Amino acid sequence: MLSTVQVPIRSRVPAPAGPAPLLKLPILRPPQTDGPAQCITPNNLQSDRRLSDYRLTLLSRQVSRLGQREVTAGRAKFGVFGAGKEVAQVALAHAFQPGDFRAGYYRDQTLMFALGLTTPAAFFAQLYAHTAVDAERASGGRSMVAHFATRLLDDNGAWRPQVNDAQSSADVSPTAGQMPRLVGLAYASRLYREVAALHQFTNFSHHGDEVAFGTIGNASCAQGIFWEALNAIGVLQAPAVISVWDDAYGISVPNRYQLMGSDLFTLLAGFRRQAGSTQGFNLYQVRGWDYPALVEVYAEAAADARRHHIPALIHVIEMTQPQGHSTSGSHTRYKSDERLAWEADHDPLPRMRAWLLQEKAATAAQLTQLEVEAKAEAEAARDHAWQAAITPLQNEAHELAALLQAIAPQSAHQADLLALCELLHHDEHPPLRKELLQTARQALLYLHQEPHTLRQPLVTWQQHQLATNRKRYNSHLYSESPQSPLQLVPTPPRYGDSPQAVRGFELLQANFAALLAREPRLFIFGEDVGQLGDVNQGVAGLQAKFGPLRVTDTGIREATIIGQAIGMALRGLRPIAEIQYIDYILYALPALADDLATLHWRTRGGQKAPVIVRTRGHRLEGIWHSGSPLGALLHLLRGVHLLVPRNMTQAAGFYNTLLQGDDPAIVVEVLNGYRLREPMPENLGELTVPLGVPEVLRPGADLTLVTYGACCRIALEAATLLEQLDIDVEVMDVQSLLPFDRSQRVVESLRKTSRVIFLDEDMPGGATGYMLQQVLEVQDGYHWLDSPPRTVTAQPHRPAYGTDGDYFSKPNVEDVIAAAYALMHESDPQHYPAW
Repeated sequence: MLSTVQVPIRSRVPAPAGPAPLLKLPILRPPQTDGPAQCITPNNLQSDRRLSDYRLTLLSRQVSRLGQREVTAGRAKFGVFGAGKEVAQVALAHAFQPGDFRAGYYRDQTLMFALGLTTPAAFFAQLYAHTAVDAERASGGRSMVAHFATRLLDDNGAWRPQVNDAQSSADVSPTAGQMPRLVGLAYASRLYREVAALHQFTNFSHHGDEVAFGTIGNASCAQGIFWEALNAIGVLQAPAVISVWDDAYGISVPNRYQLMGSDLFTLLAGFRRQAGSTQGFNLYQVRGWDYPALVEVYAEAAADARRHHIPALIHVIEMTQPQGHSTSGSHTRYKSDERLAWEADHDPLPRMRAWLLQEKAATAAQLTQLEVEAKAEAEAARDHAWQAAITPLQNEAHELAALLQAIAPQSAHQADLLALCELLHHDEHPPLRKELLQTARQALLYLHQEPHTLRQPLVTWQQHQLATNRKRYNSHLYSESPQSPLQLVPTPPRYGDSPQAVRGFELLQANFAALLAREPRLFIFGEDVGQLGDVNQGVAGLQAKFGPLRVTDTGIREATIIGQAIGMALRGLRPIAEIQYIDYILYALPALADDLATLHWRTRGGQKAPVIVRTRGHRLEGIWHSGSPLGALLHLLRGVHLLVPRNMTQAAGFYNTLLQGDDPAIVVEVLNGYRLREPMPENLGELTVPLGVPEVLRPGADLTLVTYGACCRIALEAATLLEQLDIDVEVMDVQSLLPFDRSQRVVESLRKTSRVIFLDEDMPGGATGYMLQQVLEVQDGYHWLDSPPRTVTAQPHRPAYGTDGDYFSKPNVEDVIAAAYALMHESDPQHYPAW
C-alpha cells in the first residue's frame, strides 16, 4: 500500500542553495496482513525518553563545540564533528536493537553516544590521539577523531558475541567507503535466516533478525560505489536501512554540482518498491529537525527491514552543519548570508526544544537545566580525557629528564644536557613522544665521544621507547592471534600408489566441494560462479550440490563483491569472493586498500575480516586479463596476504590454510593451469601450504632463479636449456609475496650460488623490485653476491595481442637464458665468451 504523510511547511528564509520544500513525504509499506511490528512512535515514546534524547543532543553539540576549540587551542591536530545531525541520530538510535550493525562515517557521534557505543570522554581521547585502547577503544589512537568502531574481538583475537549489543564496523574516511561493506553486513542477516546450518551460530545472529544501518552524506551519493551498493542491496534483498544526511553541500560544493537536478530523492525513484512486490527499497524523506517524524519513519523502516528483509533508504533533508566541514576552514567562506540565516533558523536543537515545550514534555526551566548539565558534562569529559592523555607523556618526560640529570654531572656537556632537561618540564603541554626521542638523540650526539657506560642508560631508554611505540603504532597489520595462518603446521599433499591425473579445474572442484561440506560458514560468490561454475569451471556443479546461497552468481560489481565479503566476514562468515580476472581488482581497490587491508591494523586488533579473494591472471594473450599488476597490489594491500601458486594443488592448499586462519588474502590462480593435468591428492580439503615458505623446484649451484606463478614453467624450461651451456640453475618458487620468504630460503640459496635473477610478468620495478629489496636489504643477501642482481620482467606496457605480441611483451625462455648467460660471462668470460 502506498501512503503519504503530510508534513506542514515551516516558515523560513528562502535560500537559493537550500533544499526545496516538500509537501508530501512518501512512505511505502510492505503488503502484509498482520500490520507493522510494534515499535516506538512519537505517540508512545515516554516523556523522560524525549528529554533524555534532548539532553543527548545538547551534550553532543557541546562536545562538537569544545572539540573545535581544542584544535584551535593547539591541544589537538584536526577535528570533524557531527553538529547539526543530532536530532536525526537520536531518532535513529531508537530503531537499533542488539546485534544490529552500523556502517557509517564521521558525522555519527550522536548516534554512537545514543547507542552507548562510545562516550564523550572516548571521543576526546580520539581527538587527542590517546593510544590506550581502554581509553580510545575504536582504534587505540590510530584513527582521527569521529572514526568509530566497536571491539568485535577479545584480547586473544577471538570473536566476542555480537548479539548482545549494537555493533559498529570501523569507519573509513574516503567518501562512500562505508557502502561496499554495508552490502555484506546486511546480506549476512539473510544468510543467517535462510541457511539452516547457520542457526547454530547464535553468537553472531538471532535467526537473521539483525538490520545493518548505513549512514552517508548527501555529496558522497555522487560516488559510483553508493549506487553500486544500493543496487547490490536491492538485488540481494538485504535488510539495510540507509540514512542520507543532506545538508545541501559537499564541503563547499552545493548539491546542484553533486547530483542531477540537485534532487537525490527523484533520482532514487527507480529503486522504490512497488505495491505487491518484494523487490526494491522502501523510500522515505523527512526533515532533519522534525523529531517526531524522524522517530516514526525510523521505527517503520527498521521494522520492515527486520521482519521482511526489505531494505529502506531515508533521505533526511533540511539538515544543517553549523561548524562547517572540519576545523580546516570556516563554512562562512562559501555559504551566503541567506543560507547561514536559514541554518540558524533550522538548527535542530532549538526546533526540538520548541517542540518539547509545545508538547508540554518539560518546562522552559527544566530544559535550561538540561542545557547547563550537558555543558558541564562535556567539559568534564574533555578535562578527564585530556588528563588521561597527557599523564603518560608527563611520566615519560619526567623519566627522561631524571635520566639526563643523572648523566649530566659526569659529562663534559653538563650544561647542554641540563638545558635539554628544561625543555621536558611542561606539564600542561608535555612533549610528544617524537620530541622525547629527538631530545634523546640530541643528548646522544653530545655524548658520542664519552664513555659507553655513560651513554648506555640513555641508549637503553631509547630502545625501549622505540619498541614500545612500534607496538603502539605498528602492531596488528596481520593477525597476532593463535588463529593466524602463519601459525599453522602445514599438511603436505598425500598421494596413493597410482594417483589419477586430473585437470587443474577438476582438482579445485573437488577441494572446494570438501570445504563446503565441512564448513557451513563458507560461501563462494562472484560473476559467473553459480550456474556456470566460474569461467574456468573451478566450482562447476557445486551450486547444484550445495544450493544457490552457498555458491552464488553476482552482477558485474567488483567493488561491492569485495564489500559483500568484508561485511559477511565481519559477522563471522567465511566468504570466498571471486574477482574474475586480476585486472578487475582495479575496480575494487578502494574497498581492498582503504577498508580490508587496514581493518585489523586501524582497529588495533579490535576487528577482523578474513576475506579470501579468488582471482586469476598471468600469460593470457592481449591487453586485458593478461597483466600481472602485482607490484601495485604489493604496495596498496599490505595487511592482505598475496599468494601466487604455480598450480592448482598449491592453490587448493592455500585455500585450506586460509580457511583455518583469520587473515584476509588474495589467491591468484594461473590462467593456463586449469587444463593442465596434476596428480589428485588423497587429502583434498585437508592439505595445506604454508605462507611465506619458498620451494626449490630444481637444485643448482651456479645461480639462483627466483620466481612464482606461471613463470615457474618458463624458469624450469630455461634451466634445462642452460644446463647444456654448463650453467647449473637453482629454481625457487616463492609461492607467496605477502608474506615473503619468512624462512629466508632464498638467502640460503645465495650462499651457495652467489648470483640471483628475479623473474616475473610484472612491469619493471614491480614485484621483482620488491623481491630484490626483500632479499638484499631485509635478508642481507647482498653479503653473498659476487655479481649484481638481475631482474627479468615484462615490458613497461600492457601485453600486445597474439602469440608474437605476447612473446615480445612478456619475459620468455630466451630472456631468462640471456640474463643468466650474461651473469656467468661477467664472472668467467673465458668459459662463457660473449655472444
